[in-house]
Amino acid sequence: MFTHLMIGSNDLERARCFYDATFVALGGKPGEMDPRGRLIYAHEGGRLMITKPIDGKPATAANGGTVGIVASSREHVLAWHRAGTEHGGAAIESPPAERPNGSFVAYLRDPDGNKLTVRTQPAK
Repeated sequence: MFTHLMIGSNDLERARCFYDATFVALGGKPGEMDPRGRLIYAHEGGRLMITKPIDGKPATAANGGTVGIVASSREHVLAWHRAGTEHGGAAIESPPAERPNGSFVAYLRDPDGNKLTVRTQPAK
């Protein structure tokens, strides 16, 4: 259904430090800057793009919005969470934990305040 997710940043170099670390922790690659000045992260068929707002106003985090990313293992979730907190992100909600449906979940805010979650697929 979705082709990509785009979120705003007020400091692309700070965002790059955070997102490069967290995507590598998930087994992905560092982002690439496209000709329009957007950071692009492609992993397992999905794309996350980070940009300064085109209207010139400051980027703000979506109130109630969360970007969810799937991880292949509990270890990847933990590595993502650790990499994020070591590169400018803030741990939020509960510590990484298993949910009643069997998925393993962690939450962070990126350096611009965007809420992110990484989780394994629920147990079948």
